[in-house]
Amino acid sequence: MDSLLDLASRENSARGAGSNPETAYAWTPPAPAYTAAGSALARAARPDYFAWLEHVKAAGACTRPIRLSGSLTTVEPDTGRLLSERHTDELPDSAIYKACGNRRHAVCPSCARTYQRDAYQLLRAGLVGGKGIPATVTRHPAVFLTLTAPSFGTVHSRTVKKHTCHDRRRCDCRAEPCHARRDTGLCEHEKPAVCWSRHEPDDPLLGQPLCQDCYDYDHQAVFNLYAPQLWHHTKQAAERALTKLCRQRGIPFHPVVSASGKTTWKAPVRVSPGKVAEMQRRGAVHFHALVRLDGVNPDDPDAILAPPEAIGADDLINALEQAAHDITVNTPAHPDRAAGWPVGWGEQVDIRPITLTGDGEMTDGMAAGYLAKYATKSTEATGHTSTRITAENVDDYADAQGDHTARLIDACWRLGRPTQHSAPLAGRFVTHPEPGDRLIPFDTPWTCQDCGTRTRYAACPVCVAERQASLDSQPAKRPTAVNPYARLRRWAHMLGYGGHFLTKGRRYSVTFGALRAARIAFRRVDHPSPTNDHLGTAAITGPVEVQTTLLIGTLSFAGVGWHTSGDALLANTAAAMARERRDAGCEELAHERAETLPIPLAA
Repeated sequence: MDSLLDLASRENSARGAGSNPETAYAWTPPAPAYTAAGSALARAARPDYFAWLEHVKAAGACTRPIRLSGSLTTVEPDTGRLLSERHTDELPDSAIYKACGNRRHAVCPSCARTYQRDAYQLLRAGLVGGKGIPATVTRHPAVFLTLTAPSFGTVHSRTVKKHTCHDRRRCDCRAEPCHARRDTGLCEHEKPAVCWSRHEPDDPLLGQPLCQDCYDYDHQAVFNLYAPQLWHHTKQAAERALTKLCRQRGIPFHPVVSASGKTTWKAPVRVSPGKVAEMQRRGAVHFHALVRLDGVNPDDPDAILAPPEAIGADDLINALEQAAHDITVNTPAHPDRAAGWPVGWGEQVDIRPITLTGDGEMTDGMAAGYLAKYATKSTEATGHTSTRITAENVDDYADAQGDHTARLIDACWRLGRPTQHSAPLAGRFVTHPEPGDRLIPFDTPWTCQDCGTRTRYAACPVCVAERQASLDSQPAKRPTAVNPYARLRRWAHMLGYGGHFLTKGRRYSVTFGALRAARIAFRRVDHPSPTNDHLGTAAITGPVEVQTTLLIGTLSFAGVGWHTSGDALLANTAAAMARERRDAGCEELAHERAETLPIPLAA
């Protein structure tokens, strides 16, 4: 057997005829400094590596942290005497790193996870109390409400009549045929109107129209735009129905005297919701909400009281169900549709009472965890993850003859155009009309004579960008001269939905600001550090310690992201190890308590 050792000892790495092939190719040169591994090794070899790692700890897992530069001044709050002053040039990398705080999981998983945990605590506190909410809310009637969008066209779906799986997230039950019909016919565009497939949960066809030409993309874009307004009117209708019920049952109203001496009678009940918007695979938004019924104290409007005993959970369910079926919003007129569009909820309205005993079909932990999961998602379900769309990149995402998402973005951009012309966009001239000019169809590419932009839109998006930007900056509730559909272009990257994905009533629960302040107070006590104390800029409710100094930061924006890919690799690896230790501790704690925590609790 031949030896695998070199023929002679060598002190250099040069390869020659006397070196065995195995030993020659086993030697690996060091990674170049321009690679992630090379820059990470270079950073780890520095003497201040551990100081740098502690410095970036606050934003270690962030994908694109914000870098701040400036000075940090420590003074006495009472006398204003300057105690110390430090500039960021003395810190590692001459900057302070702050997590981006982005809510979307597709943009920054770490910050989205923190937001998800805060959302879980916020939503659950409104059901069981804690964090400033009285524990008496457990005696309030509460329901889990789901409001879906109507049908804008037939799409591929997966329906399971009876589930036998233990986990719906990994459902492997046998589904029903997608759209089975005995009369296998064709639509008006000569495309099949049936589908006999039994789709799997991860089938990319789910949510896609059977016929894209039959699908009403304009109506869906308008529904996404006016869905927050529809929710607002639905909540008001439910409160009016409960107020009417209190009057019929003889429940006394509360007199309230205004500053002018006028007496008004206030209803004895009110609705306090916590709502999360979810984007379906077809690109239509629908809402999940935790709705709690509260009483009213005329002397203290912010007090959270139990409702009268004569009003219960069944009354709340009936009021919400009736409002969901009756309320419809008629949108303003548009050049493409003079009568506007009717916006209402779909037929699938699901209302379930919430139990606080830990058992039942819908518990408080299940409802809060379900809503918190969707608080960090946006349009990822549809496969679209772009940032805000502008006139320069609209042609990259919008296509009147493209796939489902491209057509929906195209509808948002087309309907949100300036509407100073009475004629629809597809019926106007490409340039200034002159005798002999020819009308060009909407989906025909052309080149603008003024700026040379090649586009499919009749009005060049580059030439009207400045005017559209001014329209987008104005609220849609201005006088009628402002286009009420202008926000469709501003939120085209969200498929028309411009509302926040998690909203709540003012008295439902604690705020995100209070949760962040509590986390800041915990970090200051458990991990005090003069280099990351800039994170405590928010006011702390319930001081944990007596502060004898005041830190004033004069910081400015210095950039976004890590300096090198190696820095990101090291920081994210350290943060991932910390998360694994924390998750392991949560699992062990849950095992000792013989329960399952839906979402690891945040500090």
